[in-house]
Amino acid sequence: MEFTFKSIGLIHSPFTEKDKTPIQASRSQVVGRVEVYPEFADGLKDIDALSHIYVFYVFHESQGYKLQVKPFLDDTEHGIFATRYPYRPNPIGFSIVKLLSREGSTLTVEGIDMLDGTPLLDIKPYVPDFDLRTGVRAGWYETRSKK
Repeated sequence: MEFTFKSIGLIHSPFTEKDKTPIQASRSQVVGRVEVYPEFADGLKDIDALSHIYVFYVFHESQGYKLQVKPFLDDTEHGIFATRYPYRPNPIGFSIVKLLSREGSTLTVEGIDMLDGTPLLDIKPYVPDFDLRTGVRAGWYETRSKK
Protein backbone atom coordinates (compact mmCIF):
# COMPACT_ATOMS: atom_id res chain seq x y z
CA MET A 1 0.00 0.00 0.00
CA GLU A 2 1.07 3.54 -0.61
CA PHE A 3 -0.14 6.61 1.20
CA THR A 4 0.12 10.27 0.40
CA PHE A 5 0.52 12.80 3.19
CA LYS A 6 0.04 16.52 2.97
CA SER A 7 2.08 18.89 5.08
CA ILE A 8 -0.14 20.91 7.42
CA GLY A 9 2.59 23.40 8.28
CA LEU A 10 6.27 23.97 8.96
CA ILE A 11 8.50 23.69 11.98
CA HIS A 12 10.89 26.60 12.52
CA SER A 13 14.03 26.06 14.56
CA PRO A 14 17.52 27.51 14.90
CA PHE A 15 18.98 24.25 13.52
CA THR A 16 20.14 24.20 9.91
CA GLU A 17 22.66 21.35 10.13
CA LYS A 18 21.72 17.77 11.00
CA ASP A 19 24.84 17.13 13.08
CA LYS A 20 24.14 20.16 15.28
CA THR A 21 20.53 19.18 16.04
CA PRO A 22 19.66 17.58 19.43
CA ILE A 23 18.99 13.87 19.14
CA GLN A 24 15.81 13.88 21.25
CA ALA A 25 13.29 16.53 22.28
CA SER A 26 13.62 15.47 25.92
CA ARG A 27 17.28 16.54 25.79
CA SER A 28 16.51 19.96 24.31
CA GLN A 29 15.36 23.18 25.92
CA VAL A 30 15.52 25.01 22.61
CA VAL A 31 12.49 27.10 21.70
CA GLY A 32 11.03 27.02 18.20
CA ARG A 33 7.79 27.58 16.35
CA VAL A 34 5.26 25.24 14.82
CA GLU A 35 3.48 27.08 12.03
CA VAL A 36 0.14 25.57 11.01
CA TYR A 37 -1.07 26.58 7.55
CA PRO A 38 -4.19 28.82 7.62
CA GLU A 39 -6.50 26.16 6.13
CA PHE A 40 -5.79 23.96 9.18
CA ALA A 41 -5.87 26.70 11.84
CA ASP A 42 -9.39 25.79 13.04
CA GLY A 43 -7.91 22.48 14.19
CA LEU A 44 -5.97 24.36 16.88
CA LYS A 45 -9.13 25.14 18.86
CA ASP A 46 -8.57 24.28 22.55
CA ILE A 47 -4.87 23.48 22.07
CA ASP A 48 -4.00 26.40 24.40
CA ALA A 49 -5.08 24.33 27.42
CA LEU A 50 -2.42 21.67 26.77
CA SER A 51 1.03 21.72 28.33
CA HIS A 52 2.62 19.19 25.94
CA ILE A 53 1.92 18.00 22.41
CA TYR A 54 3.20 15.35 20.03
CA VAL A 55 4.52 16.84 16.81
CA PHE A 56 4.72 14.45 13.84
CA TYR A 57 6.91 15.44 10.92
CA VAL A 58 8.93 14.29 7.92
CA PHE A 59 12.69 13.78 8.08
CA HIS A 60 12.83 15.81 4.86
CA GLU A 61 16.64 15.70 4.60
CA SER A 62 16.82 11.96 5.18
CA GLN A 63 17.73 9.99 2.07
CA GLY A 64 17.48 6.23 1.88
CA TYR A 65 17.54 3.80 4.75
CA LYS A 66 19.25 0.72 6.13
CA LEU A 67 17.51 -1.95 8.17
CA GLN A 68 20.52 -2.24 10.52
CA VAL A 69 21.94 1.00 11.96
CA LYS A 70 24.28 2.25 14.65
CA PRO A 71 22.18 4.74 16.62
CA PHE A 72 23.69 7.93 17.98
CA LEU A 73 23.97 6.60 21.53
CA ASP A 74 25.51 3.19 20.81
CA ASP A 75 28.35 1.62 18.82
CA THR A 76 26.46 -1.59 18.09
CA GLU A 77 24.13 -2.15 15.14
CA HIS A 78 20.43 -2.59 15.87
CA GLY A 79 17.37 -3.06 13.71
CA ILE A 80 15.99 0.28 12.50
CA PHE A 81 12.66 -0.41 14.22
CA ALA A 82 14.42 -0.80 17.59
CA THR A 83 15.86 2.73 17.23
CA ARG A 84 14.76 6.29 16.56
CA TYR A 85 17.35 6.71 13.82
CA PRO A 86 16.09 9.17 11.15
CA TYR A 87 16.99 7.19 8.00
CA ARG A 88 13.87 5.02 7.85
CA PRO A 89 11.75 3.31 5.16
CA ASN A 90 9.09 5.95 5.92
CA PRO A 91 10.95 9.05 7.16
CA ILE A 92 8.45 10.00 9.85
CA GLY A 93 9.60 11.57 13.09
CA PHE A 94 7.82 12.61 16.24
CA SER A 95 8.68 14.62 19.32
CA ILE A 96 6.92 15.51 22.53
CA VAL A 97 7.36 19.24 23.05
CA LYS A 98 6.19 21.69 25.70
CA LEU A 99 3.58 24.13 24.40
CA LEU A 100 4.53 27.60 25.60
CA SER A 101 2.02 29.75 23.73
CA ARG A 102 -0.18 30.16 20.70
CA GLU A 103 -0.48 33.21 18.51
CA GLY A 104 -2.99 32.66 15.72
CA SER A 105 -1.87 29.54 13.88
CA THR A 106 1.67 29.56 15.28
CA LEU A 107 2.65 27.59 18.36
CA THR A 108 5.76 28.43 20.35
CA VAL A 109 7.22 25.23 21.79
CA GLU A 110 10.19 24.11 23.87
CA GLY A 111 12.13 20.95 23.11
CA ILE A 112 12.89 21.51 19.44
CA ASP A 113 15.00 18.75 17.91
CA MET A 114 14.12 19.26 14.24
CA LEU A 115 15.76 21.07 11.36
CA ASP A 116 14.44 24.47 10.34
CA GLY A 117 11.78 24.11 7.65
CA THR A 118 10.76 20.58 8.66
CA PRO A 119 7.34 19.70 7.16
CA LEU A 120 4.66 19.21 9.82
CA LEU A 121 2.36 16.17 9.40
CA ASP A 122 0.20 16.24 12.51
CA ILE A 123 -0.20 17.40 16.11
CA LYS A 124 -1.73 15.34 18.90
CA PRO A 125 -2.16 16.05 22.61
CA TYR A 126 0.06 14.37 25.16
CA VAL A 127 -2.38 12.86 27.65
CA PRO A 128 -0.73 11.17 30.66
CA ASP A 129 -3.70 8.82 31.23
CA PHE A 130 -3.21 7.46 27.70
CA ASP A 131 0.52 7.94 27.13
CA LEU A 132 2.35 7.34 30.41
CA ARG A 133 3.46 3.73 30.83
CA THR A 134 4.94 1.85 33.78
CA GLY A 135 7.11 -1.27 33.69
CA VAL A 136 8.75 -0.10 30.48
CA ARG A 137 11.80 -1.86 29.02
CA ALA A 138 14.11 0.11 26.72
CA GLY A 139 16.09 -2.82 25.31
CA TRP A 140 19.58 -2.02 24.01
CA TYR A 141 19.32 1.56 25.29
CA GLU A 142 19.40 0.28 28.89
CA THR A 143 22.39 -2.03 28.36
CA ARG A 144 24.54 0.09 26.02
CA SER A 145 27.92 1.42 27.05
CA LYS A 146 27.40 5.08 27.84
CA LYS A 147 28.60 7.56 25.21
